[in-house]
Amino acid sequence: MADSSNGSSESALSKFKLPTIKFTKLFINGEFVDSLSGKTFETVDPRTGELIARVAEGDKEDVDLAVKAARHAFDDGPWPRLSGFERGRIMMKFADLIDEHVEELAALDTINAGKLFSIGKAVDIPQAAHGFRYYAGAADKIHGDVLKMSRALHGYTLLEPIGVVGHIIPWNFPSNMFSMKVAPSLAAGCTMVLKPAEQTPLSALYYAHLAKLAGIPDGVLNVVTGFGATAGAAVASHMDIDKVSFTGSTEVGRVVMQAAATSNLKSVSLELGGKSPLIIFDDADIDKAAELAMIGILYNKGEICVASSRVYVQEGIYDELVKKLVEKAKAWKVGDPFDPTVGHGPQVDKKQFKKILSYIEHGKREGASLLTGGKPCGDKGYYIEPTIFADVKEDMLIAKDEIFGPVLSLMKFKTVEDAIKCANNTKFGLAAGIVTKNLDVANTVSRSIRAGIIWINCYFAFDKDCPYGGYKMSGFGRDMGMEALHKYLQVKSVVTPIYNSPWL
Repeated sequence: MADSSNGSSESALSKFKLPTIKFTKLFINGEFVDSLSGKTFETVDPRTGELIARVAEGDKEDVDLAVKAARHAFDDGPWPRLSGFERGRIMMKFADLIDEHVEELAALDTINAGKLFSIGKAVDIPQAAHGFRYYAGAADKIHGDVLKMSRALHGYTLLEPIGVVGHIIPWNFPSNMFSMKVAPSLAAGCTMVLKPAEQTPLSALYYAHLAKLAGIPDGVLNVVTGFGATAGAAVASHMDIDKVSFTGSTEVGRVVMQAAATSNLKSVSLELGGKSPLIIFDDADIDKAAELAMIGILYNKGEICVASSRVYVQEGIYDELVKKLVEKAKAWKVGDPFDPTVGHGPQVDKKQFKKILSYIEHGKREGASLLTGGKPCGDKGYYIEPTIFADVKEDMLIAKDEIFGPVLSLMKFKTVEDAIKCANNTKFGLAAGIVTKNLDVANTVSRSIRAGIIWINCYFAFDKDCPYGGYKMSGFGRDMGMEALHKYLQVKSVVTPIYNSPWL
């Protein structure tokens, strides 16, 4: 089994003082306020299953107040009317404040989501700040085009902010997702209501506090904590929200899209589930391929929508690669995410923990060979061993469903054509990886797989300038890059006649 040391990890904790929970109320119109009902809900530490704090439980009436504040800020406030340079300057200040509070923010995501503290400090929180700087730099470069009309007309286009945006973000990357949604919509001049996942509300509220300190006007950014079926549904169906941007499961994405259609036909962008293939060819560097396969499924304990949960290995190197993967999985350390030597921490909550274990049991019942792992770790918290199945068939649940955990399905293939067919044999289309030294193979396969991002001889190679989103039931619309900025803009054409012009 994998090296397990979740315990209390006292040596790790002795070097870091857990943060005081400062913000647990809704953030509406620049103030932290109780929910109108006065209700609260528990937010739990997945390391132990114990209570961290009680957080205000927003409902439809609270969303109404937040939307009212955002609407006023858009229709009558300064934010959309500031120059792009001024909006960018304030966003730069926001990014600076994030950098100043990196440890506290990383710790909040660790105790709330079970994320590695070392990765939070080195990657997640700095990348959140980077996102605000990237779009701050774009804020004063938003412009339309002058049109060459075919008649005696002068035409041009304007890019205008879409209005009030509803953001609904998931629990697996609380800080990254906050930045990924909020930064481009702020740069565009929009106002917004953000609903964080009920499992991970703490860092979003802290970011709201920093936004106020940075000088973002009241009402521009509102954060309503609560449950998807109530607060999230109210955002998706609200008649005065102009756009919804949602990241989460395909099942909930359907509900969001239906709510948008039956309310005011608001614009929708969806980044949904995945079942991403990693295809390893005979000519691959086996050590590198094994490392990519391990990171592809175990990074963030498999709670990542682009996890390479289906690994297809060409038959010539299959046995050798399987041996290396099992060795790596058994040496992988699962434990307290504050321990810098740990590979991954606990799953986000008890529900997700049980779901993953249920899929592991499905795999065993359906006849897949469990090579390693498959069990919980420790006597408390929601820890699961790295799990590898071989002899997996395409029609098995573990090969079809998004598990969102540290569970890898290994499959064998013969030819390039077989690999392409297997990779595309899914309702999802979010990402894929290819490991080969043959440029022709890499080009053929990357153009043949129906997915939004393809990584060749790498994995999780994200960048703020690289658009990211899905094909098929993995959604539509793109986060990151300039494409994300344009999600929050509308094109307006302006036309006027030209009289007595010497040319058109």
